[in-house]
Amino acid sequence: MSISAINARNQIKGIIKHIQLGDIVSEIELDTPAGVVTSVITTSSLRSLGFQVGNEAVAVVKATEVALARP
Repeated sequence: MSISAINARNQIKGIIKHIQLGDIVSEIELDTPAGVVTSVITTSSLRSLGFQVGNEAVAVVKATEVALARP
């Protein structure tokens, strides 16, 4: 699926700087102009997308709720 096929306005381009590979899920750190964005995806999806450190990727933020808490 190309990024143009996704209906989300909040897209942040960046470079993958770290991947913490897990058996079922993996954590990906994306270095963006807005800062580091971390995403957890299935390891199967990670392999299917061919993500590797140094690849360009796009963080697509699509949420129906944002919760706030006091520090």
